[in-house]
Amino acid sequence: MTRALVSWSSGKDSAWALHRLRQDARYEVVGLFCTVNRAFGRVAMHGVRITLLRAQAARLGLPLEVIELPFPCSNAAYERIMGAFVEKARGQGIGAFAFGDLFLEDVRAYRERQLEGSGIAPVFPLWGEPTGALAREMIAAGLRAVLTCVDPRQAPAALAGRAFDAALLAELPEGVDPCGERGEFHSFVWDGPMFSAPVSVEPGEVVERDGFLYADLVPAGA
Repeated sequence: MTRALVSWSSGKDSAWALHRLRQDARYEVVGLFCTVNRAFGRVAMHGVRITLLRAQAARLGLPLEVIELPFPCSNAAYERIMGAFVEKARGQGIGAFAFGDLFLEDVRAYRERQLEGSGIAPVFPLWGEPTGALAREMIAAGLRAVLTCVDPRQAPAALAGRAFDAALLAELPEGVDPCGERGEFHSFVWDGPMFSAPVSVEPGEVVERDGFLYADLVPAGA
């Protein structure tokens, strides 16, 4: 059985990739890793606080490796930092990294290049599945998520802060991927079959930054 880490974004696709991988007898999922913006203490693009990342990991019953990236972060700096992490993971007996990518060939090819020759195999548990059917499968199985980032150039701004549910899928304009795979939106998962208990969150403010709309979430009762 191959020891695997899941690339964790805090969102629905990485959560579902984890769910699938846990059902695959070839792999033993032993942890998560996530890159965060050091300057803001949040997941890049998703805008999720590190405290909520750690709450997710606790309810998943898995250790979380938080990889801090400088801001701004050049490609060279990113590859140097991730290269060191890959080397560390391999030294700990990790044989696979799992990603929640769905159909973007360039993204998959980049991950494959970065891991080539490292001894760690890239795994894509959701690759090539029709995203509409996949989104409905997630929701029907009890996955619960909130849209924390929306690109208003690709999707309606009003989606920021909305629940990822059947009603939202029905309202998506033509051309918006149901899983937001082209960057139309990003999410935070707070419950689902992969969790031992929900992550209780409350909505914060919605802000515009660098052309994107971010819906902040805070721990319930904070």
